[in-house]
Amino acid sequence: MQERPIRAAASAICVRDGRSGEPEVLVVQRSSSSRFLPGYVAFPGGAVEPADRGCAARWFGDAGQAHRAAAIRELVEEVGFALTSSGLVAASGLDGVDADPPDPGSVREICRWVAPPEVPVRFDARYFAIASQDAVDPTVDGREVTRAWWTSPRRLLDGWNDGAHKLYWPTWFTVGRLATCASASDVVALRFETREPTEREQGSMPRHVMEQVP
Repeated sequence: MQERPIRAAASAICVRDGRSGEPEVLVVQRSSSSRFLPGYVAFPGGAVEPADRGCAARWFGDAGQAHRAAAIRELVEEVGFALTSSGLVAASGLDGVDADPPDPGSVREICRWVAPPEVPVRFDARYFAIASQDAVDPTVDGREVTRAWWTSPRRLLDGWNDGAHKLYWPTWFTVGRLATCASASDVVALRFETREPTEREQGSMPRHVMEQVP
């Protein structure tokens, strides 16, 4: 059987210290009409586009940083956040990033998910942690994303346990690792290896965690 093609992708895990003392991350709910994981809760992100190489060259002086550029672009497109050297600010386009690009070190890779050959839609996705010092409110695009909110990883898992929302395996596993962090700085410093589910997990988890189904 011919191996399915794989696309480069990037996700942004924006994190801040919450009022409860727990770190809070920004998550989105994907549109029910989305081709990939419709209705699922995820982190802002998507496929790396050809134009991201040009953005990476402008912002970082290195076209090879296209994954980081894609994560920044997706934040603007999906939740109205522009990452600048001063932090996250509300924006409707990339002008703010062009005028005041961030240091690449402020977009820190914490994990990488490479989908196995049998997955119907395959991505090689890098997840980047971005610290937020201010209480920036997201503005969803209404097309790819229908809702966006700040929540602690623990509360997100509680909601999943209660059946309030769906998480795909890479998101579920990543949120579990984030839930071990006591602060936003812990999340930014996090680095972990990803893995595929065990046979026991495949049998015990809800179907939506393991498969790309609505």
